Amino acid sequence: MRKGQYRFVAGFLLVPVALYLIFVIWPYVQTFGYSLTDWKGQSQNFSFVGLDNYKALLKDDIFTGAIWHNILFLVFIPVITILLALFFAFMLNAGGRSRAGGVKGVAGSRFYKVVYFFPQVLSLAILAVLFGAVYRSDNGGMLNGILIKLGLVDAGSPVEWLNEPNIVLWALIAVVVWHGVGFYLVLFSAAMQSIPRDIYEAALIDGAGRAQSFFRITLPLLWDAVQTAWVYLGIAAMDMFILVSTMTSGDYGGGPDHHSEVMATVMMRNFLYYGKSGYACAMGVVMLLLTLIVSVVMLRATRRERIEF
Repeated sequence: MRKGQYRFVAGFLLVPVALYLIFVIWPYVQTFGYSLTDWKGQSQNFSFVGLDNYKALLKDDIFTGAIWHNILFLVFIPVITILLALFFAFMLNAGGRSRAGGVKGVAGSRFYKVVYFFPQVLSLAILAVLFGAVYRSDNGGMLNGILIKLGLVDAGSPVEWLNEPNIVLWALIAVVVWHGVGFYLVLFSAAMQSIPRDIYEAALIDGAGRAQSFFRITLPLLWDAVQTAWVYLGIAAMDMFILVSTMTSGDYGGGPDHHSEVMATVMMRNFLYYGKSGYACAMGVVMLLLTLIVSVVMLRATRRERIEF
């Protein structure tokens, strides 16, 4: 490129790069700086404490427990969501057979796509309120009401979905999966529609069934979309603040007895409730590092050779 072209490109990049540095990078730098202090959040008077906040994190049982809860979300949310979205996308695009022997989606596939995508229209805050009513622990809760009608639960002792330590995390995972499947179904469907029908029809002539078509054709050709979905779901699993803080008990969520804590809820409680802002900033830095590590590991783990067709 000529010097004039460099100046032209630099002129266009100057403003967006400057805005990115000011509004994205600089807050991260400030957070790391505050994490090395005993800042209380109420004033600009604070003292430098070095790595004391990070040393305290290693002894904080609530925060380390929250990390394990995030890891549980990180394992199950992407796996369950992607598997369900792939299955439904395959059935809606290549799970049926036409009268002429070709490949098409199951009957009513367009209607099903709209139905599956509907949860994505709702924000997480609204979703948390709705499922708070579904999981209510009295007889007025929808889920308990159904189980009582079916005779699976005694009316005098309904299930404490959000107050039972062994159930609460799985109840939250179910909400996230229900919310996310529709979006990734549409994502995988869009990628699947770019696959030539001739490939499926050739496999059908050779005697391949639905399972063989899925694992030998669909999944390899959708791998880039699966990789993208995996990273986004992994980042979502590292947050979970809105859902946990809205649906579970305690200050900023995390109940019962910290059994549904995630890193974000512990951080916000220390920042806003206890006034330990420097300590909360250290948690934020740890969250950032863990999220970056998760993203890199997922990209590396799902990397494979590109398949052309």
